[in-house]
Amino acid sequence: MALSDWASDYVNLVLAVGRHDGDFVDAYYGPAAWKTVAEAGEPRPLPALQVEAQRIQAGVAAAEALPGEDVRRDYLLGQLGAVEAHLRRLQGHRFSFDEEAEALYQVRPPHLSVATLEAALGRLSQVLGGTGSVQERYQAARARIIIPTERVDAVFQAAILEARERTRKHASLPTSDHFSVEYVTGKAWSAYNWYQGGGTSLIQVNLDLPIAIDRALDLAAHEGYPGHHVYNALLEQRFARPQPEGRDWVEFTIYPLFSPQSLIAEGTANFGIEVAFPGVERLAFERDVLFPLAGLDPADAERWALVQAEMKVLAFADNEAARAYLDGSLDRAAAEAFLVRYSLRTEAQAAQRLRFIDTYRSYVINYNLGEQLVREWVERQGGSVSNPELRWSVFVDLISSPRLPKALGL
Repeated sequence: MALSDWASDYVNLVLAVGRHDGDFVDAYYGPAAWKTVAEAGEPRPLPALQVEAQRIQAGVAAAEALPGEDVRRDYLLGQLGAVEAHLRRLQGHRFSFDEEAEALYQVRPPHLSVATLEAALGRLSQVLGGTGSVQERYQAARARIIIPTERVDAVFQAAILEARERTRKHASLPTSDHFSVEYVTGKAWSAYNWYQGGGTSLIQVNLDLPIAIDRALDLAAHEGYPGHHVYNALLEQRFARPQPEGRDWVEFTIYPLFSPQSLIAEGTANFGIEVAFPGVERLAFERDVLFPLAGLDPADAERWALVQAEMKVLAFADNEAARAYLDGSLDRAAAEAFLVRYSLRTEAQAAQRLRFIDTYRSYVINYNLGEQLVREWVERQGGSVSNPELRWSVFVDLISSPRLPKALGL
């Protein structure tokens, strides 16, 4: 069998696993008949699917690759390894947090000491000034930049349109490029991009908790441009589309969420915010456009930018809370208290984040560690802050390639 035949088997396997886990298939825009077959009748038993995963892995490893298909084989083997690990998890195998992250995302997350987090809190305390706990002062500062609910859509639309225009200057998006936005409640996540295929996405924004002004730009770039929407659209255009436009690689018509692809997807989506809005450009756009649209005082923009710079280290508190909670060394209340102290969330925000961890488990590493590893890789290729054109070029090359963390040496 050729790699293309094994790729078809891989797609059908992922669809079958999705019958057991509703979060597993993040996007599918392959043959409709395959989905119909996968959804018919009773789900195939998990042990049978695990045997199938192992059969396909062996077939991919042994198949003869056509010229230029070595990267395709590596991609399929990486994804299949994660599918097989996820099937073991669904059957009750207990991975540690670190083991699970490595099995699914090809990286073993480093441990960050409490001393490192405390030092970050100390630096943030100096930026915030005033008296009282760091958490209280952070939340007081954040309260000044909360977007009134009735202005969220105007702010978000302005942010995503600016992100789109900046991205279009550097990436060749499909002519069908389109997105729509919905506002929802009752979700464990703050926003989600549902890629529909054909260069189209549905972006949902969760209004359960208040949205600060910086999150508007974060979500616009992360979920839209140059984040998830662009990542999926470019992969579809370059690989999934029929020849001669694409390569007709059917494996790129499906995206299993718990797979190495997600570290690249989330890491580039987070780093893409900085690529599209570097330093002073972000500050200027938020201060001059988004703050007035939200009815907020632009004088708060510069101080908040300094606060957000210090929050980069504290973002890794999510990994430490998730590791301790999932491995059993912290109970739910203690994990929420850890998030309140070190990620500076409110109790409600910490409870929401723990609900996310309940569902997505070690997936949390893909945001902070993914961003750090992608940044380091881009900079090793010369894509530094001082060379924005090369930075864009290296970044776009990454989000339009089938490379996984191992292929990048991450």
